[in-house]
Amino acid sequence: ELRPHRTLIIGNAGSGKSTLAAHLAARDSIPVLNLDTVYWRDMVALDKRSAAEARDMTLTFAAGPQWIIEGVFGWLIEIAVPRATDLVWLDLPWESCRDNLIARGPGPVSDAEYEGLLVWAAAYWSRHSSSSYASHQRIFEEFPRTRTRYDSRPLALTAAAWPVR
Repeated sequence: ELRPHRTLIIGNAGSGKSTLAAHLAARDSIPVLNLDTVYWRDMVALDKRSAAEARDMTLTFAAGPQWIIEGVFGWLIEIAVPRATDLVWLDLPWESCRDNLIARGPGPVSDAEYEGLLVWAAAYWSRHSSSSYASHQRIFEEFPRTRTRYDSRPLALTAAAWPVR
């Protein structure tokens, strides 16, 4: 019998969290929760959900038997830590994150909002919030079960690095 697969993926904007989550979800047929969809009611309008609503959405998803939850929002990740079996930290250098964000482009947001995202992502190592390098490092260090830290996107996406469950 396969053990439950409940994986958390953290990292800066542009680190490849969504790409890795999609890869694992497709391979293992596991649902994914992207925390951007929890935090933002409407990303284009930059309309945030209430903290209580975001917390409840995360708790409900994390109650499932198998899942992948990915995002930069440490306070939401911490809600799922008690049920998680694995934690992956995509700890990529800024140059890689920046290049990935530029390759991805602004999507549905305005150019000004996209520039704001780039500035916010560049501050990952210096800001003091649950979405910072320091917060992700603490979550990683305190995680009591299997944890993996990658400093390159290709390594993280290598199927051989991930056992099939």
